[in-house]
Amino acid sequence: MVFGKQAAPLGEIGSVIIAIIKSMAAPLLFLGVVEAFVTTDIRMKDGFRLLAINGTNAAIALAIGLGISNVFRPGESLVPPPAATIPTGIGQKLDFAATFKGYIPTNLFRPFVDDAMISIIIVALISGIALRTVKNEQKAAGQAGFATIEAGIHTLYRAVQVAIGWMVKLVPLAVFSVVAKTIGQQGFAPARGMAIYLAAAIGGILLHVLVVYQSWIVFVARMPLRVFWGGCRDALAYAIGASSSLATLPVTLRCLEKMKISRESSMLAACVGTNLNNDSILLYEAMAALFVAQAYGIDLSIAQQLAVGGACVVAGIGISGVPDAGLISLSLVMGTVGLPLEILPLLLTVDWLLSRIRAASNVTCDILVAVLLDRFKSPREAAISAAEHGTH
Repeated sequence: MVFGKQAAPLGEIGSVIIAIIKSMAAPLLFLGVVEAFVTTDIRMKDGFRLLAINGTNAAIALAIGLGISNVFRPGESLVPPPAATIPTGIGQKLDFAATFKGYIPTNLFRPFVDDAMISIIIVALISGIALRTVKNEQKAAGQAGFATIEAGIHTLYRAVQVAIGWMVKLVPLAVFSVVAKTIGQQGFAPARGMAIYLAAAIGGILLHVLVVYQSWIVFVARMPLRVFWGGCRDALAYAIGASSSLATLPVTLRCLEKMKISRESSMLAACVGTNLNNDSILLYEAMAALFVAQAYGIDLSIAQQLAVGGACVVAGIGISGVPDAGLISLSLVMGTVGLPLEILPLLLTVDWLLSRIRAASNVTCDILVAVLLDRFKSPREAAISAAEHGTH
């Protein structure tokens, strides 16, 4: 307020920090997908069940996020800071054939240079499947040489996590700089727009949890709601405090044990499936992307909104479990359709509360999926599981 429009240079600090985070997000995404293929062992039938449950939840979450954004258009209530660049192609209709062809990488390194997230995912999938095939071949032949490669992939993945963790610690500085710039230029007028954004995001997440999740529990799992929420209580309280579903994992497993869910289902849902149980992040990122587009007066077509949804899914799978995963993947999602990143730190002013709500929702999803996996087991599978793990 003191410096007025002269506070504008402060905004560059936030832009630089977000740019560095985005530059490290691509290798993080690639290594996360490859490591998941190399290290994860699940039975095909259980894998299909897990994908079916999570796919249904993810589709509904994206539909809720996009639906609320299109009906209530919360982004129109915000006057954003000026964007450095808005690509001229934004808002135009997509040519599906040309777009799909553009995702196919002609060079293994080009996707990383261009931050082409979907192309990076394609390269990661091919690499992960190939490495998994080699691992299975060596395992069948009694060879142990692949352990070195597996350890190397894990080490690289962890190294990128550590590096990006250092940058995440600078995010409060990015938030401060962009907020200072915004208030200097516009006063406190953007606060109203951010309040509407916060209300829309919280409303969407609560709608998904209270309607979709509770419908699964009542009509499919046939479990009384008081039993389910009573079993979730400790994990939800911890998730709200820790602001992380991954940090809550030990408490989540303990809650599932008290609910008499088999250890196999618990481990599959909460550990192996943790990269898939991110409905609230998908919902939030879809809403955030449309919020930014509406704030800048960018009209995204249905095809582009679906591209946003797809980007949310693949980014969430690859980056789940990393500190401030929502921030990192959101920068990739916005970049997928060419939305300006200058506004991103402004969204983080309300993320302290949103991140805790997202964590609690994701923990609820972990527990829900474990309950459903147990419910879908045949009596024979349940008996085998009980014999293998010594649980009921």
